[in-house]
Amino acid sequence: MLHSRLRPLPSAPSKQTPDPLFKDEDQDNNNNSGNDSDAESPEDVFTSFLPHLFPDDAPSFHGDPGQHLLYSSPVFGDLKIMVPSYPFQSDKRTEEIAVGLSLGAEDEGRVNQVVAERRLFAHFLWSAAMVVAEGVERSVVSADMHADADGANIWDVRGESVLELGAGAALPSLICALSHASRVTITDHPSSPALSSAIAFNIDHNLSRRHTSTDIPTTKVTIEPHEWGTLDTPFAQANKGTFTRIIAADCLWMRSQHENLVRTMLWFLADNNTEVGSQANGSSSTKTKARVWIAAGFHTGRAIVASFFDTAVRMGLVIESIYERDLNSMAPDGGEVRRDW
Repeated sequence: MLHSRLRPLPSAPSKQTPDPLFKDEDQDNNNNSGNDSDAESPEDVFTSFLPHLFPDDAPSFHGDPGQHLLYSSPVFGDLKIMVPSYPFQSDKRTEEIAVGLSLGAEDEGRVNQVVAERRLFAHFLWSAAMVVAEGVERSVVSADMHADADGANIWDVRGESVLELGAGAALPSLICALSHASRVTITDHPSSPALSSAIAFNIDHNLSRRHTSTDIPTTKVTIEPHEWGTLDTPFAQANKGTFTRIIAADCLWMRSQHENLVRTMLWFLADNNTEVGSQANGSSSTKTKARVWIAAGFHTGRAIVASFFDTAVRMGLVIESIYERDLNSMAPDGGEVRRDW
């Protein structure tokens, strides 16, 4: 199963981090208030291996904030992935909130910013990111075999310019860079904890430090802060219509941001006459059809996912293909189990 590709590495994840299941953030965590600095306690190991012990239960997200995970790619080998940290985690949530109640206006604004950062849920590796990564990996295998199993070629990024939105740990971007995209730009909200260290760590350990010089991808990889719908920044102004692949993995949970997300997609998406595969002499070999890849788990809620696609069509995007995938099952030939949306 797809989620069995991940396993934990020794690290010291932030403790007492609430999961993204809309639980009461004011809930007291007294049961977890002990001084536990063991990165591989029996409880942590057991929790991390639940997907392997119960493969029929596909999790929506993986890892703990600040934890290192090993992603075993069938194409590129083992990748070491740092999960972004949980913003400004204190030892006790109740104490943190109590301090916030006594702060002045300036500090209170900072507390509100921290709350907003946490609601980005960048401090997990989401399964939708693994779905995109796997698709790109299958396209590499398919290209090597001159085949198109399960429509794998739709995930081909060779020579493409790729933009990932709400990237978090940026696993899809890493795989795209290793798969010889011409350019990969990794973005997340300006207040996302992923921008502080995790993305740079993942690039350094999985792209810059490949075993030999021939393993190091020539893809140009950059990191940019971007708030959906904010298109007057230098980055947005300089890159309008320049990306032939846009990735949004588990970015749909905020219904209030659907229009802004679509505005960003429409702004950065290249037109369908864009040429790719540029040669050293400046010539181009092929033309590509610019696409947006959207993957979302139903933990978001079916109604919210459906609402996004309604908004996308209303604002001018065209749905080329849409389907549901069962991550708990596999076809007899090893392919995906799908059904129509």
